[in-house]
Amino acid sequence: MNALWITLALLTAGFAGWPVTALVFRLARTIDDRADAASAASDADPATDPAADATVDPAPAAATAVPTTAGTAGAADASVSSPRILRGGAIIGVLERLAVCVAVLTGQPVAIAYVVAIKGLGRFAELKETPVAAERFIIGTLTSLLWAAGVAALAKVLLLG
Repeated sequence: MNALWITLALLTAGFAGWPVTALVFRLARTIDDRADAASAASDADPATDPAADATVDPAPAAATAVPTTAGTAGAADASVSSPRILRGGAIIGVLERLAVCVAVLTGQPVAIAYVVAIKGLGRFAELKETPVAAERFIIGTLTSLLWAAGVAALAKVLLLG
């Protein structure tokens, strides 16, 4: 029976954490948008603003002039875009949450520090160059860690007691 609860905790921590993290990103974006609306004195273009919260780099000017078909009604071609910031984040997030959950369930909380260190070192160059990526990294990592640790602690206390 314990194996079932451990499996359920791992699945919940690993895969149900993605919608939670997405919700926190949306909440952070809403707060940023409200702050931006309040300080409308800035005339900076959001597409070129380095502090803007975007997961896709702005498309080159030539990409916006791509002819469209009648079904897209003037939208730019979605296949023409720059590489995403923090690619692979969803897969890394699932692995991170699984590792944190296993660490808590096995009573090895020090392993969480290894997970954070490895993730930070792996993303260091990207985070150093892009402030938006660094902010998303911090928000996503903290949300994932809290979710996975919470699910694991709850499972350990209530179900595996």
